[in-house]
Formats: sequence, structure tokens, C-alpha cells
Amino acid sequence: MNHFPTDLESIEKRIQSIDPVNYAASRNHKDGAVTRLSPYISRGVISTKQVFEYIKTLDLKWYQAEKLIQELAWRDYWQQVWRAKGEGIKQDLKQEQSPISNHQVPEAIVNAETGIEEVDQAIKQLYETGYMHNHMRMYVASICCNVANSHWLQPAKWLYFHLLDGDLASNHLSWQWVAGAFSSKKYYANQWNINKYFRGTQQNTFLDVEYEVFENLEVPSQLLETIPFELETILPSREVPILEKHKTTLIYNYYNIDPYWHQGQDVQRVFLMEPSFFKENPVSQKCLDFALDLSKNIEGTKIFVGEFSELAEQINSKNLIFKEHPTNSHYQGQEESREWMSSVEGYYPSFFAFWKKCKKEIDFKSE
Repeated sequence: MNHFPTDLESIEKRIQSIDPVNYAASRNHKDGAVTRLSPYISRGVISTKQVFEYIKTLDLKWYQAEKLIQELAWRDYWQQVWRAKGEGIKQDLKQEQSPISNHQVPEAIVNAETGIEEVDQAIKQLYETGYMHNHMRMYVASICCNVANSHWLQPAKWLYFHLLDGDLASNHLSWQWVAGAFSSKKYYANQWNINKYFRGTQQNTFLDVEYEVFENLEVPSQLLETIPFELETILPSREVPILEKHKTTLIYNYYNIDPYWHQGQDVQRVFLMEPSFFKENPVSQKCLDFALDLSKNIEGTKIFVGEFSELAEQINSKNLIFKEHPTNSHYQGQEESREWMSSVEGYYPSFFAFWKKCKKEIDFKSE
């Protein structure tokens, strides 16, 4: 079964199948009515605004759609923090995570051998499909950061490496939120919580404790062994494509694979894969293949494996057009804005400060 098809017809059908009411009622559960749109949003194939505009056609009252819209706003919020802080999102933003016993990844997490059945099953599914339920991501982050006392960055890089919807902002900042580095308190989940939302019945695990125990819980023996994050991306070896030096050229990349961008125009289209970017932010072969398959929706796209500076040697920068994004602040040429759900911009120290302004602008009134 292909959990995440890459053809446009399937992606558009997935948008049209979202159910905001059922989503709100069940999203935290293992088999909840989640949208499974995140890989397409993360890769820039569709935008939060596109999904929001579709929700508005469903003739729902605001309160029925609000939870799903709010989750879309979380994505915009993480992006705004990234725009404001840049590489700073790879450091503790609000306060230092504490206590920390290591800057590695628990080996039991990597090997899916924590002994927590639902967690181990979800990690195996991640390796197989590139997907992990959002609630499960919080469980995994809590085990790594708040039970094993690993600093959040290396486990966050491990998860990002495997996720088809890997997005440095939503991933890294969510890990910080769980670890208490970008929130007022740490997030904990015990075995009862996992059983409730993931239909488990397991008992007598290291998480089978009351919540007040977590603050002084010794690192369980299962989590004592840690390993460094050493994964890397192997980019495809391709011949440098023949490009027209003076033709208007759109630059696509891992965060912008938008098939609707300047659709139908006579322009040159280049999918740029920079080795330096993937060395700093490695992703799995599965993620790479997913992105390359998505790029096939853009007719005439040429794959350029190399640095932007090398591309700029072939095409005059005045002919280059790209979308604004924190990962390409070194690009030169004509920058275009991304699509957002609202016009709210800038850094807000909390999501709900951002959401308050955002909601005021986008709240729709149904008859």
C-alpha cells in the first residue's frame, strides 16, 4: 500500500476527503481522522492556505472547523519562528533543557526496542513508511528528552531524517516544546495515556507510573545506552543539465516542489539539490525519492545536484526566481513570497499569541 502517493490527482483527492468535524473528535487517537496532508505541505506541494480555502467550501460553522484550522496555524507559526530565528531553532530557544545526561539518541529508540509495544511498533512503521502519528511523536520525544534525559537536538535530527513530512521548524520546535526548552513545562505521557489513545493494554513498563513520579524518575535501564546521530544523505549522481543562461528560471528545492507555481508559463524550471544543505540536514533515501517523485509533477523540471553558486555560474541571477524560505536565504535573484493562511508575521513567543491575531483575521461566519 502506498501511504503517500505523489501524483497530483491523489493529492487533490486527499484534500477533498478531509473531515474537520471527525478530525477534531479523533485526531489524537491511533486511528483518528487525520488528514495525512503534512508531507505535501512540508514539501511545498500545497500550502496551508489551499487547505484552509477548501475547508471554507464545506459549509461548516467556525467551531466545527476550528481545530483543524488551528493545527494548520501551528504550521504557519513554526514557520514564522523559523523565519525570525533562523539557525537559532537548533538551539534551546526559551530556556535550557534540564537535566541532560547525554547529547545522543537512546539506542532502544533507534532499534525500536524500548519495550513499550506501541512505541516500538510506531518506530518500525516510521522506517517502513516515513510516517509517524503526531501524538506518537510527542510520546517518543518525551521518552528521549524527559525520561532518558537526552538533549532534544540529536533525537530530533533522527526523526527528521526519516519523516516524509520532515520540516525543520515544526520538527525541531516541537521537540523543544516537549523538552521544556520552548515551553513553560515539559510534556510527559505515561503508559495509561499511550494505552488510551493507541488502544494498548500493556502494563508494568517504565512508563507505568503516576505523573508526579516523572520529575524524579531515574533513567530506566532500557534507555541508558545511547548512540550518536551519524546518518547521512547520499545525493544522486547526475550530469549537470544543459540550461539556457538568459531564460527566466524558477528554482525549486526540498521545501518548494509547488506544481502550481507559474503554471503554464514559458520558463526554465530547476530542482536544486545542494550537498551542503543535505549534509547539514540529512534525510533518508525514502524521503529523497519521495521529493524526486513529487518533482515529476512539474513538467520539464531539470535536476541540478550542486550548490546555488554553481547554478548561478550558469544562469544570470537577474533571471532567477525563488520562493522565500529560511533554507535559501543565500539565493540571489527575485524572491517571491510563500502562501500563508493569514497576513500575521513575525515572532510570537507563544502559539496562542499568534493564534489570537490569526483567528481574528480568518474567522469565517457561517449562516
